[in-house]
Amino acid sequence: MRDETLPRIGSGVKPPAPPKPTLMEDAYRQLEEMIVTLEIAPGSVVSEAILSRSLNIGTTPIREALQRLAREHLVQILPRRGVVVTEVDVRQQLQVLEVRRELDRLIMRSAARRANAAERQAFTEMGDGMRKAVEADDVREFLRLDGAFNQRAAAAARNPIAAETVAALHAISRRFWFFHHRDLADMPQTAELHIQVMRAIAAGDENAAAQGAERLIDQLADLAKSTLPLG
Repeated sequence: MRDETLPRIGSGVKPPAPPKPTLMEDAYRQLEEMIVTLEIAPGSVVSEAILSRSLNIGTTPIREALQRLAREHLVQILPRRGVVVTEVDVRQQLQVLEVRRELDRLIMRSAARRANAAERQAFTEMGDGMRKAVEADDVREFLRLDGAFNQRAAAAARNPIAAETVAALHAISRRFWFFHHRDLADMPQTAELHIQVMRAIAAGDENAAAQGAERLIDQLADLAKSTLPLG
């Protein structure tokens, strides 16, 4: 059913190009990927000055990016002592997935209902890109597409409160998956679950989108539980 209470871009109308990322957004994107892919290892102590030189970005954008990463539980800022990258924590991952289950179901269902024609096409193309990443065994590209999918679905859902809340949780899940994926995760299966949700959104199938989100969270939860110590 069309939601007449929300503004929609007409069919076939190309949305405006997104604005150029700010220095803070650029710093955040690079640091988030470095932490998620363990290029900056859990437990590492980092400083604004070193990161500024490494990324060739000023200390103010770096500081703002680190504050955002702290809100997302990827770093801990210790006054006068530096910034520590948080450890990978299975219990935290399970807590994150408990919240994500409810929010992802809402967001994917809403995205299927409210996405415009250009967004639906983008979901189809993103699914094709994710399949190519799996075929090439390109884990980093898979994670980039996963992050982009989460952002695009949240935008298409037209619910900024849900989008802002869930944005702080996805990076934790991606890092946990990357940390364990060689031993536990089946990237083709994980990708296929993502693609099914993308296709459901593209088709405007609200129930399939919500059910696909449930299956994806089920798989991630099973992976997390398999890392818990026995006994």
